[in-house]
Amino acid sequence: MVKDFFYVTPTALIFGKGVIKHLPEVLNKYGKRVLLTYGGGSIKKIGLYDEIKSLLKDFEIFELGGIEPNPKYDPSVVEGARLCKENNIDVILAVGGGSTLDCSKAIAVCAKYDGEGWDIISGKVKAKDAIPMVDVLTLAATGSEFDCGAVISNTALNDKRGYVDGLIFPKFSILDPTYTFSVSKYQTACGTADAMNHVLETFFSSPSLEVNDGMMVSALKSLMKNVKVALDKPDDYDARAELMYVCSLACNGILSNGNGECGWPMHSIEHALSAFYDITHGAGLAIITPRWMKEILSEKTLNRFVVLGKELFGIEVNNVEDANNVIDAFYKFFEGIGIPMHLKELNINEDRIKEMADHILEFDCTVGPQMYVELNKEALIRILKECL
Repeated sequence: MVKDFFYVTPTALIFGKGVIKHLPEVLNKYGKRVLLTYGGGSIKKIGLYDEIKSLLKDFEIFELGGIEPNPKYDPSVVEGARLCKENNIDVILAVGGGSTLDCSKAIAVCAKYDGEGWDIISGKVKAKDAIPMVDVLTLAATGSEFDCGAVISNTALNDKRGYVDGLIFPKFSILDPTYTFSVSKYQTACGTADAMNHVLETFFSSPSLEVNDGMMVSALKSLMKNVKVALDKPDDYDARAELMYVCSLACNGILSNGNGECGWPMHSIEHALSAFYDITHGAGLAIITPRWMKEILSEKTLNRFVVLGKELFGIEVNNVEDANNVIDAFYKFFEGIGIPMHLKELNINEDRIKEMADHILEFDCTVGPQMYVELNKEALIRILKECL
């Protein structure tokens, strides 16, 4: 049965080599007072910072740098909202990867709220307005440039929340694959694992439309092929371009229209991991993926492994044992692109596993009818222990 759906993606993508030239005309639509947000300084190393400052010489620019991976509510969101309020910012320009974009989205709504911004991020209060945001992407991974989601960590609470709101769709996203040439092999691999997991979270749903299965299989094939090319030759434009485009599609909802609910359980588990230990998001997802698959594997879920086995690995799946070979193939793929596949390699032990399981059940979506397979506390503990 095809499920009812409402779908809109108001973000305009400007894609290709040199498209940064369109930035002034894009920002002019919203005003002259710009908050420029970025991360640890890579945009300065590749010359992008100077290029943007030159292009925007007629704009008044305020800056918020130093946004960290797994972006923090305090200080980054708090400080960004303060800067917006005090300087009457017209538009936010986020330059970087998913962390910078997510942080900027949170700033956009918190700057329009007089209370404690975490009330919005945690879902206690519904946002009513947001400052427009434009982004220049430098890392293919999260898909934040083409969706209305943001993931923000509150270190004071060991909490990491996924915040979804139509108000935080970027207005325009400028995607130049050449800006990803300098991304390290590890971050390229982790970004690809993140995008693959976005597709896999969506793939494990029931019912699933054949057209969606086809798009998702194609997306996974593209990611798995092109990441290997990019790792071998970082400046291969076609490989970087396809990675960037597929990452944008993987998380904006188009792959799940008409499907049944899935719930994104692997992200629920990883959010707890990186909230407690601040690990790289894509690495955490790669570690979790095969362990979650083993936990939910049954005769009921076998049909999903049949498609993945045949289309991605040439494995014929007739029974649960065959499906385990598909799961092992995913493990070997992630390991083969350089991702550590055990939490102990990331200095994580079992001390806080039960605490993380409780946190997931309290704050994230691993139980209920939206789940492809519901997970209770015991299942979560098993998955986390298997990840060690």
